[in-house]
Amino acid sequence: MASNKLHISYNQIHQLIDYAVKRFHLGDDYSPDLMIAIGGGGFIPARILRSFLKAKHGRNIPIQAIGLSLYEELPNAGRDGVPEIPGVQVTKTQWLNFGGADSLVSLLGRKILIVDEVDDSRKTLVYAVAELLKDIRAQEIQAGINPGESNTEIGIFVVYNKDKPKAEELPEAVMRHYYPAATTPDRWLFFPWDCTTDISVHTELSKQAM
Repeated sequence: MASNKLHISYNQIHQLIDYAVKRFHLGDDYSPDLMIAIGGGGFIPARILRSFLKAKHGRNIPIQAIGLSLYEELPNAGRDGVPEIPGVQVTKTQWLNFGGADSLVSLLGRKILIVDEVDDSRKTLVYAVAELLKDIRAQEIQAGINPGESNTEIGIFVVYNKDKPKAEELPEAVMRHYYPAATTPDRWLFFPWDCTTDISVHTELSKQAM
């Protein structure tokens, strides 16, 4: 019987992203020109994914960072012996940067790829898409475009999708560009960036689950 805790190494994540780019023909069938990483788990996968996409087309895709929190802030949550407990409401802690010299000028007409480490209850992803659609609609109105006529597309890339009933559903148009690098049973995924002890021990434990 599989353990309820799965240790995942940096190497495994790198390999999963590599295989996913090839399997889903990312950069070809769906070629994003903007990535939005959900912090903090989406940051490292987004950076790795950008390298694989750059190897295809020779250009760096800009990455914007947003902060969304669904997990309860419990003492020591996320450390080696304490799993994070999903909450019931998504909290926005950081959103897109529309100001400054390096600002995101427009979302319109882009192929956007939201990146996160895991699709668990799906609440965080649904919230991110809903808020992003609000920004797109606002920019369409400002540009004098009817809603939906800017041909802006949204896709999602997750390192792991948990095989479980989801609390909420994504729009059909987004699910057409839904890319899970791997699917796993519903269990605690212990990512390397959550490790606060010896990372070499964590890596060895990840090999035992292979």
